[in-house]
Amino acid sequence: MKAPLVSFWPLPPQQHVPLPLLRPARVVVITAVLGDEGEMLEGLGDRFDGVVIAAFGAGHVPETWVEPLEKIAEQIPVVFASRAGAGSTARNTYGFAGSERDLLRRGLIAAGDLDPYKARLLLLAHLRAGADRNGITAAFA
Repeated sequence: MKAPLVSFWPLPPQQHVPLPLLRPARVVVITAVLGDEGEMLEGLGDRFDGVVIAAFGAGHVPETWVEPLEKIAEQIPVVFASRAGAGSTARNTYGFAGSERDLLRRGLIAAGDLDPYKARLLLLAHLRAGADRNGITAAFA
């Protein structure tokens, strides 16, 4: 007698992006590294439709990146994701300049469980579908 198929790891609900894709969009991934003063951040809001930051640990960036990222986030969606390879971005753990709480307060969007490359695809799809900032934020919630 065969045992019934039972899933012990249910799949999470899938997100759907509304179609049709209405417009082209460009999203860049920028990786945070120690000692970086943020020169790569200059002008991103003028050249791209969205930015994903591959951040340290649970979603932290160098303090020198904080103000430039805030200015970019006023223009276009900026998502931060953990570059660690596993684990999600924190939401309410650390409070220093460049921490996840600080970035959220400045208008950046946490990628949650998505790595930077998956976050880029989700952001790109929503931008191409014409989503506004609220829709994009909800997609990452």
